[in-house]
Amino acid sequence: MARDPSPSGVVEPLVVHRQVYPQPRALLQLLKPITWFPPMWAYLCGVVSAGSSLSETWLAAVAGALLAGPLVCGTSQVVNDWYDRHVDAVNEPDRPIPSGRVPGQWGLFFAVIWTIVSLFFASLLGPQVTFATILGLVCAWAYSAPPMRLKGNGWYGNLAVGLCYEGLPWFTGAAAVLGTWPDARIIALALLYSLGAHGIMTLNDFKSIEGDKLHRVRSIPVQLGAARAARFACWVMAVPQAVVIALLVHWGAPVHAMIVGAMLVAQLVLMRRLVAAPRERAPWYNGTGVTLYVLGMLVCAFALRSLDTAGGM
Repeated sequence: MARDPSPSGVVEPLVVHRQVYPQPRALLQLLKPITWFPPMWAYLCGVVSAGSSLSETWLAAVAGALLAGPLVCGTSQVVNDWYDRHVDAVNEPDRPIPSGRVPGQWGLFFAVIWTIVSLFFASLLGPQVTFATILGLVCAWAYSAPPMRLKGNGWYGNLAVGLCYEGLPWFTGAAAVLGTWPDARIIALALLYSLGAHGIMTLNDFKSIEGDKLHRVRSIPVQLGAARAARFACWVMAVPQAVVIALLVHWGAPVHAMIVGAMLVAQLVLMRRLVAAPRERAPWYNGTGVTLYVLGMLVCAFALRSLDTAGGM
């Protein structure tokens, strides 16, 4: 290409300047702040369930929220975008890496740097938080990076995401304010809600069935078909909540169990509508049924807190 002639009449070549350093705004986009809510919500549940006085542990609570959201969850998003850059170049070329706003190897560098920062930050909050952070970061890298690339199979990938988004942040929140290992009941509820989140991740995969087939990603809807995958997701979300209700009754929190039970009944009603047209209604269910699911998590956290106050834990 050439520019218009200069005043001297000489045609000057057009010089194309390649971007060398990433744009700060593009790096923030890589961290995807909108995805921080689920782990930060689970972290809040962990803080509440621990039963500690927030006036004495507020600093650890805030620091842990930053760890769960911007740091660990942010790292997982950067790692995912780096290893999906070739697919995104075709499907979503305006994303930070394929668009060139994060050029060269900067995506990988940022993922490594953010991993190190997360580990350092976790080390300031105690060995239990460090353990959970290491496990979360290993899952984040294994989910996206070869050779494991767990996201290639919905059975493993969804389990890893559920653990990282629900169970580990809940554990981390409790450990951060307690300064020690959380009670076994806290761990049990965190794991149960992590298992249920496997179904939530399955619903998220309905929006990309065609793309997953094209790129040979074996999501649950691809493997089972839309109808069977929807029924499977409903079972996976409902059964852990039923176990949670039974545990709350057993632990002496019947009122909280009734509230979670009412939320589960409402979800079952919504699920009937979901399975009738899963591909069309999966986003609708994410805004209705999943909202009830995560509200139930907080109810359980307050149940454990009340048991602790009453001397039941």
